[in-house]
Amino acid sequence: MRRYIIGRLLLMIPTLIGVAILTFVIMRAVPGDIVVLRYAGSTVPQSVIDQERHLLGLDKPMWEQFVDWMAALARFDLGQSLWTGNTVLEEVQGRMPLSIELAIIATLFAVLLAIPLGVIAAVKQDTWIDYAIRVFSIGGLAMPSFWIGIMMVLITLTLWGWAPPLVFTPLFVDPVANLAQLLLPAIAVGYRYSAVSMRMTRSTVLEVLRDDYVRTARAKGLRESLVVVRHALRNALLPVVTVVSLEFAFLIGGLVVTEQVFNLNGIGKLLVDAVAHRDYPMVQALVMLLASVFVLINFVVDMVYVVLDPRIRYA
Repeated sequence: MRRYIIGRLLLMIPTLIGVAILTFVIMRAVPGDIVVLRYAGSTVPQSVIDQERHLLGLDKPMWEQFVDWMAALARFDLGQSLWTGNTVLEEVQGRMPLSIELAIIATLFAVLLAIPLGVIAAVKQDTWIDYAIRVFSIGGLAMPSFWIGIMMVLITLTLWGWAPPLVFTPLFVDPVANLAQLLLPAIAVGYRYSAVSMRMTRSTVLEVLRDDYVRTARAKGLRESLVVVRHALRNALLPVVTVVSLEFAFLIGGLVVTEQVFNLNGIGKLLVDAVAHRDYPMVQALVMLLASVFVLINFVVDMVYVVLDPRIRYA
């Protein structure tokens, strides 16, 4: 087990290096740079543009820029934003709490909605309850989360004359104002992703309920609730945990349109703005951060598998 954990941790290094190379090359392949965008439409002499590119280090060969960036990254120095002038760490610290809290609330809502309904749909297979839950889940898959968010804002404005606050308030400063801003986007996003987990839960529970050990548990006279919860659900949760974990990692940086709808300055919006401004250090740091989150979550999920299924052993 220890050897497996060490091997997985060491495997993260070449994975992240590959992500770094791809991100660096793709950003340089995009036409234009931040200096060209900054002086777009103005009659600035070429000498001024060349001097500005020299000050930012953009005139260096690509391999030299990559080596400098990787050396700084090895020292945990994320660099400085070329657009705002602030350090990348300062920009991320201002937005990361919002994105993480939104992801946590949306994931909790999705799990609390998906697993019970998925189990009920499996137990009540081909009944009107099953059909109703399946229609509910298909609705979540069919409707984009940002459209659901727009409808929720319009309904609250029309019926109660209320809209979510536009300024983010930290949870420990004012919990009521914090939840008032994040609750609607969390529900909109959580419903969308609960639909995927709900259908996955239904499918896996149905598959497990047909196994021999479940029939044996029923033959021994156990109550149906114990058979479903203790014997079937635990094994059925393995693929559900995978789906939920990957969705959680995506929620941290992938809610660009939803953040625009609710005026949330999260990591996703910061990444899109950085790409638009050709802010190379910011884009590279954010992509590496999100890639690290994905890699770590995958590692944690592998460890959770051992807890959920005692038959799994890593050697």
